[in-house]
Amino acid sequence: MTESVEESTGTTRKGASRKPKGIAVNRVYTTEGVHPYDAVTWERRDVVQTNWKTGETVFEQRGVEYPDFWSVNASTIVTTKYFRGAVGSPEREQSLKQLLDRVVLTYTQAGRDNGYFTTEEQATIFEHELTHMLLHQVFSFNSPVWFNVGTSSPQQVSACFILAVDDSMDSILNWYKEEGLIFKGGSGAGLNLSRIRSSKELLRSSGGTASGPVSFMRGADASTGTIKSGGATRRAAKMVVLDVDHPDIAEFVETKAKEEDKIRVLRDAGYDMDLGGADITSVQYQNANNSIRVNDEFMQAVEDGKEFGLRARTTGEIIETVDANKLWKDIAQAAWACADPGIQYDGTINDWHTSPEAGRITASNPCSEYMHLDNSSCNLASLNLLKFLKDDGSFDTKTFVKAVEFIITAMDISICFADFPTEAIGDTTRAYRQLGIGFANLGALLMASGLAYDSDGGRALAGAITSLMTGTSYRRSAELAGVVGPYDGFAQNASAHERVMRKHQAANDEIRTLHSMDIDVHREAAKQWADNLKIGAKNGWRNSQASVLAPTGTIGFMMDCDTTGIEPDFSLVKFKKLVGGGSMQIVNQTIPAALQKLKYNVETIEAIVEYIAENGHVVDAPGLKTEHYEIFDTAMGKRSIAPMGHVNMMAACQPFLSGAISKTVNLPETATVEEIKDVYFQGWKLGLKALAVYRDNCKVGQPLSDGKEAKSSGSVEVKEVVREVIVEKPIRRRLPKSRQAITTSFSVGGAEGY
Repeated sequence: MTESVEESTGTTRKGASRKPKGIAVNRVYTTEGVHPYDAVTWERRDVVQTNWKTGETVFEQRGVEYPDFWSVNASTIVTTKYFRGAVGSPEREQSLKQLLDRVVLTYTQAGRDNGYFTTEEQATIFEHELTHMLLHQVFSFNSPVWFNVGTSSPQQVSACFILAVDDSMDSILNWYKEEGLIFKGGSGAGLNLSRIRSSKELLRSSGGTASGPVSFMRGADASTGTIKSGGATRRAAKMVVLDVDHPDIAEFVETKAKEEDKIRVLRDAGYDMDLGGADITSVQYQNANNSIRVNDEFMQAVEDGKEFGLRARTTGEIIETVDANKLWKDIAQAAWACADPGIQYDGTINDWHTSPEAGRITASNPCSEYMHLDNSSCNLASLNLLKFLKDDGSFDTKTFVKAVEFIITAMDISICFADFPTEAIGDTTRAYRQLGIGFANLGALLMASGLAYDSDGGRALAGAITSLMTGTSYRRSAELAGVVGPYDGFAQNASAHERVMRKHQAANDEIRTLHSMDIDVHREAAKQWADNLKIGAKNGWRNSQASVLAPTGTIGFMMDCDTTGIEPDFSLVKFKKLVGGGSMQIVNQTIPAALQKLKYNVETIEAIVEYIAENGHVVDAPGLKTEHYEIFDTAMGKRSIAPMGHVNMMAACQPFLSGAISKTVNLPETATVEEIKDVYFQGWKLGLKALAVYRDNCKVGQPLSDGKEAKSSGSVEVKEVVREVIVEKPIRRRLPKSRQAITTSFSVGGAEGY
């Protein structure tokens, strides 16, 4: 367990300078005198990737070194995405050890240099514990850390950036430039365009009509589409936000839906309009997520069936009045057609703002989990929750707390040595030190624990874990403030920060526990929040934000997670790559664990697993009780989680996060516009900060499919795989053990066979 000491290198809240003592750290996972690398078995593997369409080899690196317990999927992802140096050159990384050392040793040295460690023993323990957790897939930093740290490139560690743009040509062109610099470093950016005057307002210089923000989105979209993130094999990511009271809101709402109509026409004409297709660049607005920032005034107008005023950007006066319900329906219609726009709830976002004296929160990063000041950034890390499930089925609360302490310390250290794409972003980030710890594998943890994702028990455990994570993070942040000082912006925001801490604590008090598992977690969470407020009252806090729930896409594969972020499992049957090439169909490995938890015997478990392997679902599985079906519900498929099941899970976790949740509410192809209206409305009522929906098959280029055969009536053929994902296989049909056959003789090279 890490713990702070009384002395501080910085200045206490009363201004008294103290002698530096660093932080005291104790071993959790490691043993003194034994390096983590020496405690595992290593093996050499060949990593070869082929184009799924043509079979052409697109990547090859032979003899890379990994622990024997890392899956082929994980080693392939890390080798192709994170190993640095040109393939075939002496500089190319060949082993996971090189990657981990490049990152961990940089963090450890920065801790020495900046007063976090004042003895070599402290630094060594920190290095070993961090190495062990990364080696054993307990957590992972966000991708920019793996791209950049310890290389000759700028040390960009943040995945999430929020920019600002004003109503001037200089500012708009600077927006294009800043986005490009962020994408080059392997990160994503978001911004709010609402300061740009609408196309219904006049230009001061010429008296002509302004272009409006949507027109400027075209140039930014084209620029984004040409840049790969971090020079790697993933596209740059961006978010564009517009306030609901902007006069151009109607044009913004329908922008991407109109382009999706074009895509369908071009696809039907024979053009390659799939995700990443050769012709997709001929349409606009495909490189950003669009979200509408709705305020409480608008949502109340929707609820009451009233009109709502759109305001000029230059004067703030109402220049047009619209039917709030008509606009709300148009938003839902567009989301039904193409999954955009999403919604961000401005009132809730700013009610939980720890630093309001520095400005309002107006935008988010591309995935909507990081929400804070303009011209700021956030570095992320995510815990693999399944690593804390003990053999007896309980959650290892004690180890979880210790892991969070180490990770938060490491994340804060990274801000000390990090480089930033602009001076303004660097200044804001160093002044407010935003962190985003989160988790992955929640869906797998719930299933393995015998809890349905869409259940009171599942939500209680998820909420308790999220509360424990954030409470521990802020308590650690308060301890760090006593060692290296609070964040620079804390003094002017002290009362607001403490108010938000008390809101989190009050929300924790309202958790309704149902089982011994979540009772234990909740009890520890209550302790962490109490300690956090006590220590924070003395020291302040080192970080203005501590937690978010990110999508954990690439790093989820790195950690061999069955499920990403807060998401449930996508399907019960998956592909597994094999060493030496090829793949096999496997049943999700959390299913046997769940069945054991539910007290099924070995024979019944084997029969159920075999049935799932053949059918892809649990309905009518031999020996499985119908009341247990819901435990195995997935995002898509025969038994899919209802839309409000997703929303309610988000609502269970949101009160315990500094930021928001990157989460898509999956809806079946048959979902209606009215259902999407209701999902978005309930998100406001339940206190979410952001929400996005995806109706199955609403886009021509769909990244995931549940393997169902496409309907002929206007539905779109779905490609099997378009990126590194886990997808369902075609269902296997076993032949009978006794069957007729024809015997044929043959001869090869003089040898006969039958």
